[in-house]
Amino acid sequence: MTTTTLKKQHLIDPEICIRCNTCEATCPVGAVTHDDTNYVVDAEKCNFCLDCIAPCPTGSIDNWRVVATARAYSITEQLGWNELPSQAELGADATATADAGDDEVEKLLASAHAGVGGKVIPPASAAKPAIHLFRRDKPAIATVQGNFRITAATTESDIRHIVLGFGDQSFPVLEGQSLGIIPPGTRADSRKHDIRLYSVASARDGEKRNANNISLTIKRVADGIGSNYMCDLKVGDKVEVTGPFGATFLMPNDAQANIIMICTGTGSAPFRAFTERRRRAMENAPGKALMFFGARTPQELPYFGPLQKVPNALLEKHLVFSRVPGADKEYVQDRIRKEATQMAKLLPDPNTHIFICGLKDMEAGVEEALADVCRKIGLDWSALKPDMRSTGRYHVETY
Repeated sequence: MTTTTLKKQHLIDPEICIRCNTCEATCPVGAVTHDDTNYVVDAEKCNFCLDCIAPCPTGSIDNWRVVATARAYSITEQLGWNELPSQAELGADATATADAGDDEVEKLLASAHAGVGGKVIPPASAAKPAIHLFRRDKPAIATVQGNFRITAATTESDIRHIVLGFGDQSFPVLEGQSLGIIPPGTRADSRKHDIRLYSVASARDGEKRNANNISLTIKRVADGIGSNYMCDLKVGDKVEVTGPFGATFLMPNDAQANIIMICTGTGSAPFRAFTERRRRAMENAPGKALMFFGARTPQELPYFGPLQKVPNALLEKHLVFSRVPGADKEYVQDRIRKEATQMAKLLPDPNTHIFICGLKDMEAGVEEALADVCRKIGLDWSALKPDMRSTGRYHVETY
């Protein structure tokens, strides 16, 4: 019986990966690396410790293929991928190197398909996204059409709404996708700066309808190469853009869908896109749209003014603040618990989708709040969450 000729190889799905660098920063053995296009895993270094699985916000890291040991995918091959190769093709090659009926082969193939956390998939009704159309060596060139501060000038939180136009060049995006920005110049080691990734804040037909432009929501970070470059841009400046990226954190194209959006800060960007898309295409949708949006103060909440003008019939808004003088601290998870009656009706509904985007610190608190709501109605969140995830109804992008 031959079993040593096969191995389970850890791979990263380039269609789902948002290039946040969490996996490379987490890996204790240096098995994860990247170039300007993909994050990849070195089969010779990976020891299957799984430290990188939980921190990954998209699940792109949780992918496996059975390969012949001598034919594991190389770093060079992985760097050139636009999508993962299918296991079916590999399975035929792998089983040919082992004795027929080998139980170990079947076990390896089963575990490779299963993954650790389960494959992240898009909503069933979501449109098919375009990905990786533009790369560092062949970027799209966008022109800055607007750069507006959307937090009060009296606060230290400088968050910008930046509009980029693509002229005659097509740059198709769906709500929930991201694009990459290439900051000019080089690092101290003379290498080019890493690409910075930003969620698109506009609907698929443009910031202005049919204008072939998109918008971004970007916070200026002290000493941040990418954020300061973007926040300082002037109208007419040219920007090198890569992408689009992301194939799962996508808006359902279903008027029946209940969309629960939970965010902090610039994590509101994709939900601005969701809301605008629903306003344009499904204004009278029977499905409910709720947003739980947290910030320190109203002055630091991006789009606070414009959000007041969005009709509640289109979007039910729960804006919560943790640093308002004279008021108790409130976070998004606190408001979820206060809305337990409504949430209890939505969570068991197979039309309900949950999207979480923002600071990683919020994730655990939100999950605890959802678990509390479930307990009140006799549901098990630990069972409901993987079911929602496996049907494309639970998505998290935190950073």
